[in-house]
Amino acid sequence: MPDVTLVAIDDMEPIHGGLLRRARAQLGVTAWGMQVLTLPPDWDGYPGHNHAVDAYDPNQEEVYIPLEGSATLVADGQEYELQPGAMARVGPAQMRRIVPGPRGIRFVALGGAPGAFTPGAWTELGADPPSPPSG
Repeated sequence: MPDVTLVAIDDMEPIHGGLLRRARAQLGVTAWGMQVLTLPPDWDGYPGHNHAVDAYDPNQEEVYIPLEGSATLVADGQEYELQPGAMARVGPAQMRRIVPGPRGIRFVALGGAPGAFTPGAWTELGADPPSPPSG
């Protein structure tokens, strides 16, 4: 039997009235944190937060991957546009806030502790790519 789990986002367990879906747990992922957030248009309820050592989820570097809609990521007064086709990384101690746009936003939030993952050498910028699979 293949080691594959496939679940539609809308079938994942919702919390906070459906604003967040427990994607990591639903898929059985154990190597990193992952949730799907769906924020309504122009919503002002997403809290400013960080993941520093004293935070609720400490020492989490996060990557946001927009799937639908748009939002503004605010960090130290700077604004970054989140929209499908772009990704944003935020360091653990960085205070951040996400402000959904006029159509709202659905995005994947990936999190993990810096240094816990050992990347393959081929994934580094400028490295030689791996050999294509044979067969």
